[in-house]
Amino acid sequence: MARRELGPAALRVAHATTAMLDVPSVVVGCSGGADSMALAMGAQWGARRSGTNVEVVVVDHGLQPGSAEVAAGVEETLGARGLTVRTVRVDVDPGHPGGLEAAAREARLGALAAPGAPVLLGHTMDDQAETVLLGLLRGSGTRAVAGMPAARGPFRRPLLGLRRADTLQACAEWGIDPWQDPMNDDPRFARVAVRSYLEGLDAALGRDVAAALARTADLARADADLLDDMAERALAPGETLRAADLLDLPGALRRRVIHRWLGERTEGAGMGHVLAVEALVVAWRGQGPVAVPGGAVARVGPELRFG
Repeated sequence: MARRELGPAALRVAHATTAMLDVPSVVVGCSGGADSMALAMGAQWGARRSGTNVEVVVVDHGLQPGSAEVAAGVEETLGARGLTVRTVRVDVDPGHPGGLEAAAREARLGALAAPGAPVLLGHTMDDQAETVLLGLLRGSGTRAVAGMPAARGPFRRPLLGLRRADTLQACAEWGIDPWQDPMNDDPRFARVAVRSYLEGLDAALGRDVAAALARTADLARADADLLDDMAERALAPGETLRAADLLDLPGALRRRVIHRWLGERTEGAGMGHVLAVEALVVAWRGQGPVAVPGGAVARVGPELRFG
């Protein structure tokens, strides 16, 4: 009997990754953890068959002592396997309005996208479940629970159909000892707390909650995409919004039109701001302007104006 080239988990990772190697070149974002190390190895396996050029980029946020040594270790490990690897150091804005996690993510994604090639990210179904639960806790509507798409813009997530256990096992089959990020055990971060909660919920309910949340994300994303498309077509070009036009729209569509209109003029407008602006249309009593990030929205006669 012929010996299998890869173990079963490594083969699952490799096949999932190869399915997204339909372009001349890709960047693989790698932190050194099991998910991204398995992704890098899967991309190498697939590149031999697709002819895609693969470059692994390690982003050093400089947020932990020894981060440069971790990055060097990833370079050494993957370089010894024949992969092209380089490290990019980024500056993380400590005053980012979204907090440290958001600042690090923004800096990381910017660095990965800089070369201009599609970027492969190592998010798994477990990450998807955590994202959905965080969205539910924010109470921000359908888009918040739609999770992460498999592909949007330059970013691709080949492993969303696989579990964290798959990537851990795949690394073992490839003979790779992944880095264990101590921040993944720090309960000060919301995602870490949610991860612990999900593990307890699995045990309490006797079922795989992560898989159910991932299915919810797929369904919610389809609905959100449709409503966003309808909102884009309903939003007439111009600096103002006509209150009568908004009033004629169903509530779900009206709120999306307002959110898109605000997003074209300022950053950071949330559902609370959208609802307050909507009240200028559906509960108009002559009230004054609504404060939003970067300005205010006022109703002037039949129109909403940002200023």
